[in-house]
Amino acid sequence: MGTTWSVRLDAARDADLRVLHVGIEAQLALVVAQMSTWEPNSDISRFNRSEAGHWQQIPLEFSQVLTCALEIAAASDGAFDPTIGTLVAAWGFGPHAHREAPDAAALDHARERTGWQRLAFDANYRLLQPGGLQLDLSAIAKGFAADRVATHLCSAGIPGALVEVGGELVGYGRKADGTAWHVLVEAGPEEEDHALEPRVLALDGIAVASSGDRWHHHTRGGRRCTHTIDPRSGEPVMHAPVAVTVVAGDAMHADAWATALSVLGVEAGHTLAQRLGLAARFLWREGNALEECMSDPFRIHLAA
Repeated sequence: MGTTWSVRLDAARDADLRVLHVGIEAQLALVVAQMSTWEPNSDISRFNRSEAGHWQQIPLEFSQVLTCALEIAAASDGAFDPTIGTLVAAWGFGPHAHREAPDAAALDHARERTGWQRLAFDANYRLLQPGGLQLDLSAIAKGFAADRVATHLCSAGIPGALVEVGGELVGYGRKADGTAWHVLVEAGPEEEDHALEPRVLALDGIAVASSGDRWHHHTRGGRRCTHTIDPRSGEPVMHAPVAVTVVAGDAMHADAWATALSVLGVEAGHTLAQRLGLAARFLWREGNALEECMSDPFRIHLAA
């Protein structure tokens, strides 16, 4: 999926780490085989290449992720959209990135090939290609992968672990010394030079994901293009928050909501987070200063 993974765990001294490593890789390989646009033979890549009117059988896991993605698309009024693949490529990101920024005609073409409402799949896990639709689950599949790894380790008898896939984190249990897995909320290197208090989360059966303009951006024709693309306009978000961090019961939801709230921006995103009871922290620039706000549920998760 164009990213890395790491796991810290509490295991017995005689535990076979090789077996654990193989098991972790198997969970990740399953997600890659189904949902990675970086793999030409994955289920998602085959769907993206299929002709209009083609029904494709998709695996259960793919269906679970897509169902969650569509629920968040509806709840965010389209700020999250799993059919954004053509727009991602048009703005120079992902495995099929275009070298040049899209002109008006190219952008219109990309928009026409987008739209989560066009997706349809039945109870037998068959997904319909309406024509030209390009799925991209990069903003949710990494979280799902982290969840699967954590579930696998727990079922393998590991009493505590901190799993990271592409920056999305899941923690459960305790470290060997009995303390919780503590993580510093990501924000940006410049935060160290400001007066904001470090935000630390204790992960025990919960997950955290971050999104924002410090990750994945480039400049084209003098314009700064962030990886955060608004599916509704078809363009990169011009004033994306520095970072949006979401805490949830699983990394799949945290991953997707972090992206959706980044697209919505601080004001609309915070309002929605409060209304839906999402645990979210927003960080943004105000001149040369950094400002933050948190939803009420986020404060509950801060380590004392």
